[in-house]
Amino acid sequence: MSTKRLTEHIVQFTRLGFVNAFLVREDDGLTLVDTTVTRTADQLLAAARGAGGSIKRVALTHGHGDHVGSLDALREHLNRGVQVLMGELDARIHAGETVVDAKLTPPWPKLKTVPDVRLVHDDMVGSLRVIESPGHSPGHVSFYDTRDGTLIAGDVFTSIGRVATTSEPNWFFPLATMVTLDRRQNLASARALRALEPTLMVVGHGPAVHAPTAAMDRAIARAE
Repeated sequence: MSTKRLTEHIVQFTRLGFVNAFLVREDDGLTLVDTTVTRTADQLLAAARGAGGSIKRVALTHGHGDHVGSLDALREHLNRGVQVLMGELDARIHAGETVVDAKLTPPWPKLKTVPDVRLVHDDMVGSLRVIESPGHSPGHVSFYDTRDGTLIAGDVFTSIGRVATTSEPNWFFPLATMVTLDRRQNLASARALRALEPTLMVVGHGPAVHAPTAAMDRAIARAE
């Protein structure tokens, strides 16, 4: 695992060299965005201590296993005091509902944890504005930090090798595109995130991208 402070508000945590989670500092503690893969809870808790805080809430970009893999273990460590938040449709999928006709890929993990909040567009999670950005998964959400313009884009984009949408074939990191449910919808989400003009973009897979708009434009143009 590795941790890297990106701004005064956000620390990137990386597991297995390519799966990211983020600790976002708020006045009352830390928001953890995503939990990476299984058996990572202890490392995430240690990263929070290293960042000088404690995890107060867990906000999830989407329900795939490499983003919710350690959610149940974290809930056990942190008990009911930590709030868990997930996009509306992905929370419904984890509750056993059928929300799309297409077959979901990859297999979604079984979760004991039931989200306390089902997120919708323009909700606020501390300083983070929720941006509905479906396509990679039905209920994918991104988070825009209203303090400094940082965008946590989940798997709408990746940045391994180069910035790319998960709507286009990408030999630098093909896995995320392979499991994108609706590439056309994901591309529309990529355009919506670009319109926010973020100052910094962080993603589920790959390094942080400073002043990302030109790279986002190129990625969108390739996918189009």
